[in-house]
Amino acid sequence: MALKYKLILASGSPRRVDLLNQAGIEPSRLMPMDIDEAPKKSEHPRSLARRLSAEKAEAALAAIKTDITWKGSYILSADTVVAVGRRILGKAEFADEALNSLHLLSGRNHMVYTGVCLVTPDRKVRQKIVETKVRFKRLSGFEIENYLASGQWRGKAGAYGIQGLAGTFVQKMVGSYTNVVGLPLYETILLLTGEGFDVHSRWPEG
Repeated sequence: MALKYKLILASGSPRRVDLLNQAGIEPSRLMPMDIDEAPKKSEHPRSLARRLSAEKAEAALAAIKTDITWKGSYILSADTVVAVGRRILGKAEFADEALNSLHLLSGRNHMVYTGVCLVTPDRKVRQKIVETKVRFKRLSGFEIENYLASGQWRGKAGAYGIQGLAGTFVQKMVGSYTNVVGLPLYETILLLTGEGFDVHSRWPEG
């Protein structure tokens, strides 16, 4: 039944696409939404992840509202926030930003929050917030310098991607690994199946 439904991913993140593919799901359309991701004054990192994931889903819904081709689609969005305490570490675009983030994360615990938002074909909105505690080992200047040279920090929240070289920095983690990558698979699949999207019928046959 659910195969007649289309899934729009309101993101251009290749990591989120890869994670959905891992679960046997191929999004019908990628719709990265250009919204202001700046936190509001005194906004908690968890609240920011919730708000931005909802705003991305709402923006995608507004964009397809008059397009009959996508009528009845599911819309899935997500936003991941990295924070030390209440201090939010944004997506690093410049080396000095990445350097500051890595110095802050070195030898400390930090939290990764991902807000996942699903809009159903009948326009119900469902959300989950998932959090993971991550501890980095103490990073040497040599390690930081070489990681910066790799460029893998660029465009990443907290200036790192756990699925790349920075995975070697992780001393301990409590919670979902896929959440830190950018889309908590367990909770996402729970949302989809709970709202009638038949994930398992999309699994390939051996």
